[in-house]
Amino acid sequence: MNQLIQTDLSLILPEIFVLSMAMVVLMTDLFIKPSMRWIIFTLSQFTLLGGAYLTGQHFNHETQFAFSKMFVRDGLADLLKMMSYAGTSLIFFYSRSYMKDRNLYRGEYFSLVLFALLGMMIMISSHNMLLVYMGLELLSLCLYSLTALDRDNQKATESAIKYFVLGALASGLLLYGMSMIYGATSSLDLNVISAALLNNPTDHTILVLGLVFVVAGLAFKLGAVPFQMWVPDVYEGSPSSIAMLISSVPKLAAFAITVRILGDGLQSMIVDWKQMMLIMAVLSLGIGNVTAVAQTNIKRMYAYSTISHIGFILFGLMSGTLNGYASSLFYVVSYMFMTLVSFALLMIMSHKNFECETL
Repeated sequence: MNQLIQTDLSLILPEIFVLSMAMVVLMTDLFIKPSMRWIIFTLSQFTLLGGAYLTGQHFNHETQFAFSKMFVRDGLADLLKMMSYAGTSLIFFYSRSYMKDRNLYRGEYFSLVLFALLGMMIMISSHNMLLVYMGLELLSLCLYSLTALDRDNQKATESAIKYFVLGALASGLLLYGMSMIYGATSSLDLNVISAALLNNPTDHTILVLGLVFVVAGLAFKLGAVPFQMWVPDVYEGSPSSIAMLISSVPKLAAFAITVRILGDGLQSMIVDWKQMMLIMAVLSLGIGNVTAVAQTNIKRMYAYSTISHIGFILFGLMSGTLNGYASSLFYVVSYMFMTLVSFALLMIMSHKNFECETL
């Protein structure tokens, strides 16, 4: 038993390390002067480096499960975590001067981003719907708080409220869909759900209804049409450094849980979810590209560009094949770095009394 627990803990060492360091960063900020906040920046970058080292020790090993198969370490999880560390490190680096100019360079910014990263890591390695939901809520709560980080900015506060209300609705849809799938299969484990659908066909109506709610919740987190209404307002109202975070790294985690739930757990229902994804992909491409042309605010234009890119990602996912998933994986990683560079340019061109966001 002790050896089993030790093995389980060894598989989640990166998550334990990031959690511990996020709390260290938050506590350290209480005892240092504002002029010494470079220590917080250094600790945050060290956290990402340490997480990458611990993840890299397992890289390219066989698939392993922990905690009754709720948590999985495989090639997909390790690759996406490595990309998440790299993306978060770039966010910290490029946002440093921007946050200092706006008096937002505080410990809570770094700790909230690290807690958001922890939520993404949990989502990426989730192999149980309950763990998916826990990681998703940790990420979402951090992003809501970060959106409203500039308390003196009325637009940021308004965006945070919209994000919170719509995010809570999407989480409710996702949770309701999961509960219906649990009712039909008697399990939240993705392997058990997959086996139940193949070997013991149940009431197809309940499963399809559950699938609709799950896909709706996932589409909201990805920002796909018709669940994209929060994206432009949140991008425009948030500080550029926060919009940079929301638009990039969380897409890796959203991609991961989509592959895990639809590709691993509900693969036998591909005929049903493929049709939904096709509609969302076509609408996302059309509405995203056409609407982006009419924007005069750069961040809103980026938001509609994000919606159109999600359409391309969905086309790869809807194939239901390893080649399709690999293509979407390459696209979402490329999209993340492209978005980071785009927002980095906005922050470089902005200064203390000027926001570079209007065409």
